[in-house]
Amino acid sequence: MTDSRHYDTVAFDVRDNATMLFFAKTTDEGDISDYLLLMRTVEEDFDESMYIEINEEQFGGHNLIREAAMTGNVLTLRLHKPAETLNGASEIVLSFAETVENLESIEAGAFRVLGDMLVGGSA
Repeated sequence: MTDSRHYDTVAFDVRDNATMLFFAKTTDEGDISDYLLLMRTVEEDFDESMYIEINEEQFGGHNLIREAAMTGNVLTLRLHKPAETLNGASEIVLSFAETVENLESIEAGAFRVLGDMLVGGSA
C-alpha cells in the first residue's frame, strides 16, 4: 500500500544533533495545512535514528526506511515494515512543486538526511 502526498514547500535545516527535510502544503494565507518532516538524529550514546512526523504524529527508529529513491520532483520512501500511522502503507511517495527554492533544499538535504538509504532514481 502506498501513501501519496504533494507539497508546495520544501526546506532543509541542520540543528545540533539532527538534519531535517520539511515538506509543507500551505494555504493562500501562508499557513501550513499539511506537513511531513524527515529527521535524522545522532546522539552520543545511540546510533542514528530516522523519524518521520506527519501532522504532529511521529514514528521512527533505526530501521524505519529501507530505501529512498528520487526522480525529478518525486521522492519515494520504502519502509521496512508497514506503518500503522499511515493505515498500513509500506511506501510513502512525496511530490513537490518544482521551484528554485524547493530544488535547492532537496539538493542540499536529500543526501544529508537520507544518506545511504538513497538508491536508484536520479537527482
